[in-house]
Amino acid sequence: MKTRTGGYPIGVRRGWSDWQKDLSGMLAWAKESGLELLDLGRDGDSAGRQVIDAGLGIGSVDLREWQPMIAADKAKRADAVAKNAAYIEACAAFGAVNHFIVMLPENPALPRSENFGYMVESFNQLAPAFEQHHARLVIEGWPGEGALCCTPEGYRAFFRECPSLTMGITYDPSHLNRMGIDPLRFLREFAGRVYHVHGKDAELFPENLYEFGHQLPPTFAQEMDHGSMAWRYTIPGHGATSWTQVFSILQAAGYAGGASIELEDMNFNGTEAGEKFGFLQGARFLTGC
Repeated sequence: MKTRTGGYPIGVRRGWSDWQKDLSGMLAWAKESGLELLDLGRDGDSAGRQVIDAGLGIGSVDLREWQPMIAADKAKRADAVAKNAAYIEACAAFGAVNHFIVMLPENPALPRSENFGYMVESFNQLAPAFEQHHARLVIEGWPGEGALCCTPEGYRAFFRECPSLTMGITYDPSHLNRMGIDPLRFLREFAGRVYHVHGKDAELFPENLYEFGHQLPPTFAQEMDHGSMAWRYTIPGHGATSWTQVFSILQAAGYAGGASIELEDMNFNGTEAGEKFGFLQGARFLTGC
């Protein structure tokens, strides 16, 4: 499967359910279904060969150490840099690999500017390993507690302080939509740093936004799975993003990666049959975009 605009290969991000833990079975299903990529977790060094041997590409692997890279303890940061450098080298056996991360600090209670400084120091130290092995960092802007690099301000500052072109973005419009950040404007600004795409979206509920806002949980209503009250994550085609415009902007910027469906959708998660159907519905939608 490929996108209509740009001809980008389509795959899936491996999730947490039991059937997805069976890598051999998931690879056989993906291959039979016409998918071309699989995103792995922190097991890229051990599972990558199996993906390549199955005839699929690796969309991304999760970088091994996350929070320790943004820790107040200098020795802990140095240890995380060393472990990540070794992991990058091991994964390089499978080609030019994207290393996925969310910039979550070890202690989110610290001032954001302080954690930002630790992050910059660590990733400037790690950049030579990415450069040596033709690998790249792909930062997803999930707005978890204390997370950095979720907004234009954060990404812009990080790329200014960490100028290595190996530092990049996993473009996931679902998080931008839920935060109220225009995903197309964001993409126009940062398209040159986008090295991977998550096929995930968010459905927005304006009436619920009025009723509940963004800041507080509801007192009586039940929040949605994979969402809150004013938004929920969805597969592509069920949310607010214009995916044809997304791929047009990426194509104009010379994007050369793929798009992996990340399944977090209350209408499909929970059963093997439902999850396989959700993955493929999202992928088929992108083939027309």
